[in-house]
Amino acid sequence: MTAIAAATVVLLRDGREGLEVLLLRRAADLAFAGGMWVFPGGRVDEADIGGGEVAAARRAAVREAWEEAGMVVDADALVTYSHWTPPPVGTSRRFSTWFFVARAPEGAVQVDGGEIEDHHWARPGDALRRRDAGEVTMAPPTWVTLFEVAEHPDVDAALRAARERSEPPFYETHMARDDEGMVAVWAGDAAYADGDLSRPGPRHRLAMRKDGWVFERT
Repeated sequence: MTAIAAATVVLLRDGREGLEVLLLRRAADLAFAGGMWVFPGGRVDEADIGGGEVAAARRAAVREAWEEAGMVVDADALVTYSHWTPPPVGTSRRFSTWFFVARAPEGAVQVDGGEIEDHHWARPGDALRRRDAGEVTMAPPTWVTLFEVAEHPDVDAALRAARERSEPPFYETHMARDDEGMVAVWAGDAAYADGDLSRPGPRHRLAMRKDGWVFERT
């Protein structure tokens, strides 16, 4: 299945108790990711295309932030963060998605009331705990991004870390299974080529256990 070009923007702000990120809840009746909590984003439209893949994704991220959350984001303020491609099988749609991070603009969030039903400013660690408690659902790219962003005390630190990366990481997900459930595996993991999760060696995986998700990277 050919992957559809898409873009996502992780909007950050400094809250009273630390760094917060904007999460949106997709409508439960949507065929793709219905009911999940996500960052603002969507497919790259024809009007976004021009100037290369990343430039088109940048324009799409700005447009989606406005359409889904009523947030006016400056394209020049977007910091390229990562790129995600899901497995070639097992999903109804595949999106080849550029992730960007940016400081959230001033103003209230206004969800579109169509694809997006609700929003929440969350501390990343709190959002991860709510997922483990079964209160919210999210996809692995959202989880991993929150896990990484949770390391930073404020927006300046998160943006600085993103800018200092030599290049954005590319996550092309492979799925494997063991006795405890599904595991998302990425390049650098000993199981990436054949799905043998017991193979000794480096780890770069997300184990999606019933009692909580566990990220390993050596």
